[in-house]
Amino acid sequence: MKKLTAVLTVALLGTSLLVGCGKEADNSKVITIGATSNPHAMILEEVKPILEKEGYELDIVEFDDYAIINKALDNSEIDANYFQHEPFLNEYNKSTGSDLVSVQKVHIEPMGIYSKKLKDVNDIENGAEVTIPADASNGSRALKLLEKVGLITLPDAEILTVQDIIDNPKELVITEVDAKQLTNTLQDVSLSVINSNFAMEAKLNPVEDSLFTEDADSPYANIIVVRKENKDDEKIKALTEAITSPEIKAYIEEEFGGSIIPVF
Repeated sequence: MKKLTAVLTVALLGTSLLVGCGKEADNSKVITIGATSNPHAMILEEVKPILEKEGYELDIVEFDDYAIINKALDNSEIDANYFQHEPFLNEYNKSTGSDLVSVQKVHIEPMGIYSKKLKDVNDIENGAEVTIPADASNGSRALKLLEKVGLITLPDAEILTVQDIIDNPKELVITEVDAKQLTNTLQDVSLSVINSNFAMEAKLNPVEDSLFTEDADSPYANIIVVRKENKDDEKIKALTEAITSPEIKAYIEEEFGGSIIPVF
């Protein structure tokens, strides 16, 4: 399994990953998919043997930076990716003029509010510091979660920023931070709103360690994304069928103990 990191240069991204690994981009029996490590790559490892029975090889490319995975797909360096929810994809398409599409909802990772200092969100003091994800879609999602626990009031909109807050009675200082760095802020702030995948990478259990999490009916399901012109390819159909199989549903439920919820 190959590992791509945030330090990859644009030049490297411009070079085909597939050629570098000895795989042909037009090989109809090889499915190259980009994913973040936990839980996406873990789930995909369980998909591998299912696809092998159907004659396909699943080639998993791990990324640790959200910002470059859609770019790699756009550049035809991978066939699909699995790391994001639809609002994140919509924002990417809007900002870049791309036309990537979702072909399958797989699971929900309920976003949670975490703290090393508080036992209850209502104990937060006036002027306390709070960190949220810096990207537009997850930042909006985090702000809506803070509103849900009664800390702030927001207008009715899909994409929101800190500047859109209507009411902040405790005068909280809300700072946007790169999503993968949020767990590193926990020692210094009162609350941090963190995506489950990054929480788990930091050995935080979203069910046991968060003060509050999104409901199971959250609209932010993680999806399989492809280029629009490839959405009906046989290998993409094989991938979606394999990842929504009973075996994968059982694996997600057993492995993650409710911190990740299958939606198929």
